[in-house]
Amino acid sequence: MRAMTDRPGVRRIRADPGADPPPADVWPMTVPAVAQLWAEGLELAPGATVLVGENASGKSTLVELLAQALGLNPEGGSAGARLQTARSEPDPLPLVVERSPGAPRWAYLLRDETLHGLYTYLGDGYHQLSHGEGFLSIFADKLRGPGVYLLDEPDAALSFGGQLRLVAGLLHLAEQGAQLVVATHSPLVAALPGARILEVGPWGLRPATWGELELTASWRQFLDRPESFLRHLR
Repeated sequence: MRAMTDRPGVRRIRADPGADPPPADVWPMTVPAVAQLWAEGLELAPGATVLVGENASGKSTLVELLAQALGLNPEGGSAGARLQTARSEPDPLPLVVERSPGAPRWAYLLRDETLHGLYTYLGDGYHQLSHGEGFLSIFADKLRGPGVYLLDEPDAALSFGGQLRLVAGLLHLAEQGAQLVVATHSPLVAALPGARILEVGPWGLRPATWGELELTASWRQFLDRPESFLRHLR
């Protein structure tokens, strides 16, 4: 694979020092990963950053806040998308985006939770496709070349083969100099070669390797001995 650029377009997303701090006891600041983002900022590495964590750990909330900081529609699409259904994302935090000189401004957000509304907004026959094929079609149509791309739980719509196609697409984008932030429950997507992995939980955000993830260990144990998990469900 061709080496990724070592100069990320977006270097860091941090709190605006001139803004009043949001109340620490009000959501989303009660989410440890969000509180850490506000206190320390988040450096975005070249290539891919993968967020892994349990349900309600704050992965999606973090992705939505990053999208708003980049000027994106938090329900999906680009900065110019006029898409709004049932609002669930947090109010924007006063965040500053630090960019490298001349960095591309193109960015796009794909959220599995709001894909149906995005299909309707975009038209172009996406509703004629299966959920997974529609997602992969939007991915191919909208995520091209250098830019910043946020994907929230893209694995939810995809089979094993579809996830392999997704990983191939993510690798291709990284080769082109794109930056990616991917929140996932999939050990396959989390194994994206060259990705920086951040595990999200009560501790906030912490670096991890694929082999260290509880996600990886749980799936490995289940596939080796499914009965050891299933017997506890009865």
